[in-house]
Amino acid sequence: DFTEMMRALGYPRLISMENFHTPNFMLVSEVLLWLVKRYEPQTDIPADVETEQDRVFLIKAVAQFMATKAHIKLNTKKLYQADGYAVKELLKVTSVLYGAMNTKGVECVDLSEEGCSKFKFDLGSKIADLKAARQLASEITSKGAVLYDLLGKEVELREARTESIARPLEINEAEKVMKIAIDSVLEVVQKTKDMLNNVALDEANLEAKIEKRKLELERSQKRLQTLQSVR
Repeated sequence: DFTEMMRALGYPRLISMENFHTPNFMLVSEVLLWLVKRYEPQTDIPADVETEQDRVFLIKAVAQFMATKAHIKLNTKKLYQADGYAVKELLKVTSVLYGAMNTKGVECVDLSEEGCSKFKFDLGSKIADLKAARQLASEITSKGAVLYDLLGKEVELREARTESIARPLEINEAEKVMKIAIDSVLEVVQKTKDMLNNVALDEANLEAKIEKRKLELERSQKRLQTLQSVR
């Protein structure tokens, strides 16, 4: 199943289960990186596998990517073994990609290397929808928590609301409240007018100072011309 799914997904090389009879980390790392690119082409995971530290980092990076982006939990120890047990972990990812391909109605009829290599399956277009769905789910959870808190206060608020509704409306009290609100608005309006008047006064003072400086500049220029002609 694994080899057939890889061919259907367009993997450029032929794979057989014999490749995994003995540990083959180079092939496992190549397949992992290829599957990650198929899931999200913009992902950049270092492909260095020369040292043990590089291999551990690669396995952890791919496992974290699949857990975060595709909610697929991979066994890092089995992947690092790079044998038949690693194939079972790889099959978790290929099954998702293969299922998504079939859901879109895309079928690889010709399972030969030449036919399948022409097929380029890319889930990049679905990533934006996935991120939007996650963000929407987060917003729903947040708003649900707020709504839960508000509903918890409903008993207390219901009593206060009922009491306010049952209390008769007094005209004098309503007029007093309205007068206070009107006075507050008028005060704000007056402050705004005062600020505008101050701006106009400052503008007039500034223009007078500019005019005075111009006259001083003209007198200085005339003095300079007179001194230059005397010399």
